[in-house]
Amino acid sequence: MAKPQPPIHDISDELGLVAKIRASKSNKDIVHTTLKTDERVIARVTDGIYRQPGSALRELISNAYDADATRVVIKTDAPRFERIWVEDNGHGMEPEVLAHLLLHIGGSAKRNEAGTNLGITSVTDPMRSPNGRRLIGKIGIGLFSVSQLTHTFQVITKVIGDDHRTVATVALRQYADEDLPPGQDGQRKFESGKVNIWRERAPDIQSHGTAIVLTSIRPQARDTLRSREIWSMIEQNESQPGSEELQAIEPPRFHIGRVDKSGEILKKTGGHVWSLPWEKGDPPEDAFRKLVQSVWDEVERSTPNPKLDRLFDYYLRMVWQLSLAVPLPYVEGRLFDMDLEGWAEAFLLSNQAKGAAQRISLAGGGPIRAKAGLTDPIGSVDNFDVFFDDLKLCRPIRFKNLPATNNALKNPLVFIGSCREEFLKVPRELSGGPLAFEAYLFWTPKVAPTEHQGSLVRIHGSSGTLFDSTFMRYQVSEQNRLRQITCEIFVSEGLDSALNIDRESFNNAHPHSVYITKWLHSALRQLATVQKRLASETREHTRGDSKDAAVSEIQRVANDVWKQEADDPGANPPSIELSATGKKSPATGEAYVFARSAVLPENRRARTSKAKAREAILEEKLKAIAQVLASFGLLDAVPKRKQEKLLRAIYEILDASEER
Repeated sequence: MAKPQPPIHDISDELGLVAKIRASKSNKDIVHTTLKTDERVIARVTDGIYRQPGSALRELISNAYDADATRVVIKTDAPRFERIWVEDNGHGMEPEVLAHLLLHIGGSAKRNEAGTNLGITSVTDPMRSPNGRRLIGKIGIGLFSVSQLTHTFQVITKVIGDDHRTVATVALRQYADEDLPPGQDGQRKFESGKVNIWRERAPDIQSHGTAIVLTSIRPQARDTLRSREIWSMIEQNESQPGSEELQAIEPPRFHIGRVDKSGEILKKTGGHVWSLPWEKGDPPEDAFRKLVQSVWDEVERSTPNPKLDRLFDYYLRMVWQLSLAVPLPYVEGRLFDMDLEGWAEAFLLSNQAKGAAQRISLAGGGPIRAKAGLTDPIGSVDNFDVFFDDLKLCRPIRFKNLPATNNALKNPLVFIGSCREEFLKVPRELSGGPLAFEAYLFWTPKVAPTEHQGSLVRIHGSSGTLFDSTFMRYQVSEQNRLRQITCEIFVSEGLDSALNIDRESFNNAHPHSVYITKWLHSALRQLATVQKRLASETREHTRGDSKDAAVSEIQRVANDVWKQEADDPGANPPSIELSATGKKSPATGEAYVFARSAVLPENRRARTSKAKAREAILEEKLKAIAQVLASFGLLDAVPKRKQEKLLRAIYEILDASEER
């Protein structure tokens, strides 16, 4: 006799769906419905509109923030990535909220009266959460960003005081142009998936929050999370030792480990299953600090301009990028809250078309915000923690105790600005309303990692973008100086409407985008004027102290090229060092360090005094050429192993050209 199936109710009406969900008391009474969207373009969200798997986790963290969560915990089974669990202690969702979410993808209840009625926004301000946070989400697709990772997932949610929790299993479907018949309101809907929902008794009536359980991770997403592309090339090299067709590729210095194609067997690399900057068992906050320190250790070791895609596998890069994107405190404190006296110089940016930055007196100490006259602590984050496996995330940007360099200016320059534009001469429907923001431009001789060279825009403390190395398409040719600037712009009002649907790019034609671009370009010009003046003054002082020092003609050429490309009369190129180990010594400043044996061919000539002198000149020429390549950013364009091969080839050419 066939086993009786639990009753399944197909409900499309929102009120009817809520009633059936509340009537369910266990997984033996399942409510069945379909996901629906209000617009054809939004229906495509279930196809995956986001660019990377990490984007889905960013959106889930943002949802937790909007729900007033104080803690988000993400657990994975890395490096296999068969399962991802995201849990928060936010308000949770009443059945009414869940029903609205499922039946109105792209019809968010946030930021309007519906949100207040459902209890997901403040009763006094629909732009804020019930506890007063400025909302990040706005169009109601954040939960469905998980389609980047999987087409099946489970939602477990509960509100405080409810003796039941609500469980929904969602199976997303690919977008199709066929639409459903018009509803009672005459509007057409678009089906995006199937949902089973039930209620079950909760053991703790006071508990609250939401958990998203992702299983059956899509093969392409799983391969990305596993850094499959780089490991497959390394495996190919390992399987064909000695082959002339091997690609010169090294494993990331830090990684979480790799698995074979089945995803079951952990493989060792360099004798270790994983290579992490922290120790297993380190407190989560300490572990994250060590992750950040590993980048600066690379600067000290042998790579003046470390890049995350060479240093980390995809997982660690994803963690880094999430730390930059979501509302979190900084790993060593927020710049606006710092006392800069004694270690930096500060300037206030002008908002006038041809204005000039004015020096800010740091005498007497105190936060730079107070010195700059800023009163609104935009971007500050309180009581929001995100734990990702072994790590407690913070924004991985450092401002103090940075490595020494050869630059004429040794201390950072901090440029602070704020602006509010009402667009009074433009109709609101064209301007998008007022725009208000604060910003800093942090100039320092060395920015690490290189991915932090650029500008990053945060709206209400959150960002879907990474640092823009073009500084919003800044056209002035100051590439070296731009590589020395980190800029963050904190928007408190406006620009939201300029965000594209994936929140990872802006509509450049939007009036707010146009305005903030012009402001940033003006700020960059003010920074360049100050930095060049200070560098020139420092250089003149240094020249007076060392006017009798002889500079070789070879080094003079390299120095001149570096200054021209840097547009900085006080700048000196990084030194080029050849050592037995290829690693920096503790006393070494900013330098490219290479293994002597990898760059210089073995010498088979008689070691006469003349030969030694000739070789010394060749070595100086090689170093100068390397500095010229660095001036144009060409040396950093290839990994270190190829840098060494390039320099070896140049040396052999120089050597051959002087053969007698």
